[in-house]
Amino acid sequence: MKQTLLPKYIWRRINVWTITSILGAAMVLLSILYVLTGLFRPANENWDNILQFLLADYILGSLKLVLITSFFATLIAVVLAWLVVGYTFPLRNFYKWAFILPLAVPPYIAAYTYSYMTGYTGVIQAMLRNKFGIELPPGSIEVMSERGAIFILTLFLFPYIFIITRVFLQSQSASFIENARLLGHKPFSIFFKVVLPLARPAIMAGVMLVVFEVLSDYGVANYFGVQTVSTAIFQIWFGMYDIESALKLAAWLMLVVIAIFMFERLLRRNRRYAAKANRSNRLKPQQLKGIKAWVATIFCTIIFLLSFVAPVSQLIVWTFQYGSKIWRSDFFDLTINTLKGATIGTALILVIALLSSRAAVIFASPFLQALTRLMSAGYSVPGAIIAIGVLALFLALDEKLASLYTLFGKEEGVLVLSLSLTMLIAGYVIRFIATGYGSLEAGYDKLPRAYTEAARTLGRGSLSTFFRIELPLLRGALLSGFILTFVEIIKELPLTLLLRPFNFDTLATRAYQYATDERIFDAALPSLLLVLIGLASVLIIIKKERG
Repeated sequence: MKQTLLPKYIWRRINVWTITSILGAAMVLLSILYVLTGLFRPANENWDNILQFLLADYILGSLKLVLITSFFATLIAVVLAWLVVGYTFPLRNFYKWAFILPLAVPPYIAAYTYSYMTGYTGVIQAMLRNKFGIELPPGSIEVMSERGAIFILTLFLFPYIFIITRVFLQSQSASFIENARLLGHKPFSIFFKVVLPLARPAIMAGVMLVVFEVLSDYGVANYFGVQTVSTAIFQIWFGMYDIESALKLAAWLMLVVIAIFMFERLLRRNRRYAAKANRSNRLKPQQLKGIKAWVATIFCTIIFLLSFVAPVSQLIVWTFQYGSKIWRSDFFDLTINTLKGATIGTALILVIALLSSRAAVIFASPFLQALTRLMSAGYSVPGAIIAIGVLALFLALDEKLASLYTLFGKEEGVLVLSLSLTMLIAGYVIRFIATGYGSLEAGYDKLPRAYTEAARTLGRGSLSTFFRIELPLLRGALLSGFILTFVEIIKELPLTLLLRPFNFDTLATRAYQYATDERIFDAALPSLLLVLIGLASVLIIIKKERG
């Protein structure tokens, strides 16, 4: 019986939905697996020199950046989350949502903005000298160093931990904290004995996002001259023109990412905290009074000023002061390139995510669910690694299709796919498909199964049910997925720098090029536009959380 039913069971599920899931997962896995082949490739002379003289510095730089940034980001985020959840104080309701806004500012934009603001001729030191007669010692507040990179990454990545921790504490910790208060525990005792152990899974989930972001960072580390593995991949690729050594280095970094991912899963295994999350049992914040209330407000205000108000205000000032001077005739071309790449990439991501999420939900197959989880793996992989894998795959494709190119009049050995926008779009799809899939998976979770079952009972086919019932109900999830994915692609720097076609610049790449050339004022206009676009994604996040 099993031998006759099993093939039919399988073939009933081989359709457009399963094929899309398989192709999407293969797209992500092929690039990652191709990178891992670098571990087994023969080493050349460059790699021997890197291994002997440079690799230790690269690893140490990445390790320090990850550990110190994660520590300070966690410290700030957890304290802020506990303040806005556990207590009431002036401006508490504002800061409850305002600490998400720093996500709208790409860290590499904040890096060059702060480097000028804190420099000798910057607004801070100039004001202290001219207004108050204070001359600061050289190097006292400048951020052009490793500590500056830690400062920038901490301020603009802590919201990842803050969002997850705040939501968890607000919805899942009420009974535990209330019981601790009834038993007479003091605030510090509650924080260290109840809040931290209880929120550990949420905190770790946020910390992992910060770790992956720091590992994939190129703009901040390179601008401040910090040697990391990501910057090394760029230096080997563009400085030595050695794709093989870059591939080997990316493979080792990929192993580290996989190890971190597995370690995080191991830590969270069998550590689940469940509680009914409704409005009646949400944590009731305590009122802070007097000096305690003002200390909380001042602390929150300082963090908000540093992480959002200061850099955005400086960009606005530069844009209004130098807007007429920094306008370039190719600005429209930059905008069109940015919108074209982001639109095509987002559209492909949403199509794949829509079909895959439907397959995972409708068919409830463990195999399909595992495939869709694999599709989301690209978001945890640094952009430089994905770029290496995509480039290697496209070079291999060009080599395989060389004979076909000659039939169409192309010269022998010419590169077609590897020099096209297609390669960049493929990198976007692999890197950010998790964003689109997450929105649509959440949309399908909220979709009542009774609607689709009723349509099928009335004789509607799968496609008819999809277009007439499911798609209209998923418009909100599609819109959220589109905006979030679109903004992530627009802000992406390392992937775009590595995979863009010749003479193809975006707002992100041009802003970064201006900054590295010390043309800070020229970078203000494209940077401000990127920040304003990023605010759209943040507002979507806030709206979804409030909903």
